[in-house]
Amino acid sequence: MAATWIVSANSSRARIFSQSHPTDKPEEVFDLENEKIRLHVADRTHDRLGPTAASKSKHGAGAPAPNKTYEPHMSPDEKEEVKFARGISKFLLTAYQEHRFGHLVLAASPEFLGELRAYLDPHLEPLVTQEINKDLTMDGPDQLREHLAHSRKS
Repeated sequence: MAATWIVSANSSRARIFSQSHPTDKPEEVFDLENEKIRLHVADRTHDRLGPTAASKSKHGAGAPAPNKTYEPHMSPDEKEEVKFARGISKFLLTAYQEHRFGHLVLAASPEFLGELRAYLDPHLEPLVTQEINKDLTMDGPDQLREHLAHSRKS
């Protein structure tokens, strides 16, 4: 039987556990941290004007029309969450291609579970057997196993 990887994540941390059988105690195999999300916003951003700033307008009539470098507004925290979710997806895809697991369980905080779903590689989507809409990153292997068993019954 292929191992199941359990991804327990929030916007700042992802713990990945491996479990061969549902009754086995999950074993932590990776602990990924998003250190940038923990920094103050001022330490992650800059005050430089971007290419769409009004001062760069050729017409001198206020804000220019957005050009090809325009991006919709996203807070620095949201940008970091997206980067982290994409990074987790890439990490999981590489591990899957190396045949390290055959099934996935996603347990994430409500906000971050949506990000994981949005950026999960399409090759990994059919492997997801269970989703838990709860932040379990602080739980140990025994508590995690209990949550998994309880949510399977629900």
